[in-house]
Amino acid sequence: MADDRLIVALDVATMEQLKNLVTTLGDSVSYYKVGMELFYAAGAETVTYLQEQGKSVFLDLKLHDIPNTVAQGVASLTHLGAKLITLHSQGGPVMMAAAAKAATEAAEKLQVERPKLLAVTVLTSFDDDAWTAIGGQLPIRDQVIRLAKLAKESGMDGVVASPLEAKAIREVCGEDFLIVTPGIRPSFAAANDQKRIATPKSALADGASKLVIGRPITKADNPQEAVRLIVEEMEAIHP
Repeated sequence: MADDRLIVALDVATMEQLKNLVTTLGDSVSYYKVGMELFYAAGAETVTYLQEQGKSVFLDLKLHDIPNTVAQGVASLTHLGAKLITLHSQGGPVMMAAAAKAATEAAEKLQVERPKLLAVTVLTSFDDDAWTAIGGQLPIRDQVIRLAKLAKESGMDGVVASPLEAKAIREVCGEDFLIVTPGIRPSFAAANDQKRIATPKSALADGASKLVIGRPITKADNPQEAVRLIVEEMEAIHP
């Protein structure tokens, strides 16, 4: 039975690749992430297809613009039925609040479930050197916590953050706040271009709600076996 704390990242560029992967993984996965590469290539059909297969969708488009533009974008995306939608916390509190209001109003108007909004904090590809290069003043961890608190105050349902910050976010934002963590690398996988990473077991132990995992599954020789091993690691700490 699929564990809905696991979200598999569909880092592919075509509907054919999406369908092949979903077919290969079958009932072992119930939740998928559609990101920029796939959505920009194939559009709303990606979300519709996944829903037709009985899957939940995390739409990871990282919206970031002036408040009105992001609010209108969220309103337009609400009709697709994705469970989760991302925007950048660094767009600020007014932008986030406008997005939350737009999601609620659009869902009520359309009579659909309101998507939960996740604020992206600091991308997991950042390490200290890269963070300093763009003018980061606070240590990464402190900035992530600051943005998570701001996101909660602005009406966000949760954040996207590295597993290394999950414990601190859980402590300051409470048990009902969603913490979705990319940068998860099971014990058998390579780090690739992720810098701030953790295993599934440690991420869940530190308070992560859901784990986003891509290449360790999608590039595996046996993707379904990779899922089995990952779920086994996850359930070692939280059955």
